[in-house]
Amino acid sequence: MKFIKASTHKLFRHRFPYMILLGIVIAWMQQLVLPMPNATGNRLLSHYLSSIIITILVWEGNVQIDCFINRKLKWPQNILKQLMIQLPISILYSAGIIYLSLTLYDRFLCNLPVEKQESITSLSIIFGVLITLLIIAIQAGASFFLQWKQSIVDIEKHKKDALQAQYLSLKNQVNPHFLFNNLSVLSSLVYKDQDQAVDFINQLSKVYRYALDQHSKELSEVKDEIEFIGSYIFLLKIRFGDSLEFKNSIDEKAKSKFIPPMSLQLLIENAIKHNIIRTDAPLKIELSAEEEYLVVKNNFQFRKPEENSSGTGLPNIISRYQYFTDKEVIIKNDNTYFTVKIPLLNSPES
Repeated sequence: MKFIKASTHKLFRHRFPYMILLGIVIAWMQQLVLPMPNATGNRLLSHYLSSIIITILVWEGNVQIDCFINRKLKWPQNILKQLMIQLPISILYSAGIIYLSLTLYDRFLCNLPVEKQESITSLSIIFGVLITLLIIAIQAGASFFLQWKQSIVDIEKHKKDALQAQYLSLKNQVNPHFLFNNLSVLSSLVYKDQDQAVDFINQLSKVYRYALDQHSKELSEVKDEIEFIGSYIFLLKIRFGDSLEFKNSIDEKAKSKFIPPMSLQLLIENAIKHNIIRTDAPLKIELSAEEEYLVVKNNFQFRKPEENSSGTGLPNIISRYQYFTDKEVIIKNDNTYFTVKIPLLNSPES
């Protein structure tokens, strides 16, 4: 949004020549409608200069009012609220500036004809209000246009981020290390426990099936993500045994919310990749819900990954959330626990 407002005001960056031109036009129109007697020489020059000065004060003042209100309100989510606040303020400001300027002009520069003072003041205020409405209309139209352009960019960026997340998830699951580790576990299970080997194959197929099913979804229900994570953790538990402890305490209310697909898997994969996992130093991962956030927490026992990390897991999640909500992904590391809190979202249909 900062980009949009900054771009909007760039449209008015070279506005002062237009202010001068508009001031001259207004002075000329006033002379046509209400010609001033003896309007020659210095008197005529002061008339045009005062019109230019008043035009600059009205125009520039309204631009600054718009800037101030935009710092307080979010554009364009509160556009109706903004217009309801800005219109009366801008109109009162313009009318007040024009009335005060004409009063000072009459007292210190050039006395206005008594019989025309009221008409000149009324006509000037009408012109000022029309200019104010024109400025607000131009700013609103420009903002809508820029917002439309930015929304197209945001949609394309979101699609790219979603595809990247799916790619990362599939890459993690089909890379040589993942396949080698799971095939090694499976080969040993075939000889030791055939029933568990069958369960292992079933859970492995669920992991791949879920990953493939998410390619067209923007959001997934938390309960579906938890079910998928159950299969994923099953594979990890067979591989790591008691070296990996997993606890899920997410309540039913949180399960009805939504998150970007594969977010939990990426966070758990991140914990597996960057922490020591041994029998004497087990990795403990806990899922929970906290207010409007889903929390993934693990004890911090950092190790350098065996393979080069792409470093795109957490940034990808953060980028995808920016498309859906203003709430931030919270990352905290106190060297005892590494915690990531991702916002819980409402149904995409609501």
